[in-house]
Amino acid sequence: MEMLQDSFGRIHDYLRISVTDRCNLRCVYCMPAEGIAFQPHEEIMSYEEIAEVVSALAPIGLRKIRLTGGEPLVRKDLEQLIHMLSRIEGIEDISLTTNGIFLPKKAGLLKEAGLNRINISLDSLHKDRYAVITRGGDVSKVLEGITAAEEAGLEPIKLNVVLMKGSNDDEIQDFIAMTLNRPIHVRFIEYMPIGSATDSWRKSYLPLEAVMEVCKAAGWETEAASQLKGNGPSQNMRVKGAVGTFGLIHPVSDHFCDNCNRLRLTADGHIKSCLYWSEEFNIRKVTGKNDPDAIRSMFINSLGTKPKNHEMALALEKKEQSNTPTSRRMSQIGG
Repeated sequence: MEMLQDSFGRIHDYLRISVTDRCNLRCVYCMPAEGIAFQPHEEIMSYEEIAEVVSALAPIGLRKIRLTGGEPLVRKDLEQLIHMLSRIEGIEDISLTTNGIFLPKKAGLLKEAGLNRINISLDSLHKDRYAVITRGGDVSKVLEGITAAEEAGLEPIKLNVVLMKGSNDDEIQDFIAMTLNRPIHVRFIEYMPIGSATDSWRKSYLPLEAVMEVCKAAGWETEAASQLKGNGPSQNMRVKGAVGTFGLIHPVSDHFCDNCNRLRLTADGHIKSCLYWSEEFNIRKVTGKNDPDAIRSMFINSLGTKPKNHEMALALEKKEQSNTPTSRRMSQIGG
């Protein structure tokens, strides 16, 4: 049986599944201020369809699932989907990316259903600034969510911080300080031009060398950290003696495409083999027909179109790219 391998020999064992394009926040890098037109409910994949896709792909090498959104916890009874996926033979790891607002009430249920670990998006620790970045969010609820995830045993807990020049880059030291005495793993992520029709994203872009400069200024000695469960394209570091770690994810300045093992499934059922480019395949044409071979074939065909890299660095330099970037916003793709 043909495995999930692209034309460059990269093996794909990881599927990021967006369960909704809806969100309770309006983060500045994810949605425009006016919001977006959400997909009608009937166009969103059902839990049964998602489980059907995962069941078809597990025999050809799928091992890891990450559930995303929008905000996945606005989807009703998400723990039911997690329970369904956890019972599929071959699936070894199920994780979730969330803004954390609903975690205080949901963390225990998610763990019981079979969720292994969690990533929490948190771009500021300051109440007023967080409200500006998210256009109305309450950071205290996110901090409660982190504690709830710890108590539920969802580990490792990773915090995703999108660094934005002039917005939250003065909080780098505060975020790293969270790792000193708690098993928290902060991931600093470069601002990406996903779904941006203008050049405005360059104003917020900040190379991650700034993080190491902050460590040096703080007098912190750092060392390479070992890989964590589910480790993605992060350069992992630790302040010497710290319980947790911090990591650098450079999608623009130092793209990690050579080792990419990710496929994406949007909430409306489109396969994306690359986050940045526009190519998509509508899997709902073949779901619900009890035909796992057709599902496998469509994913394999999608991998056949996957480029060697995403060329975001060319976008930063205003140079011509070889393909068409996606017009979808991050919330419509699932990150």
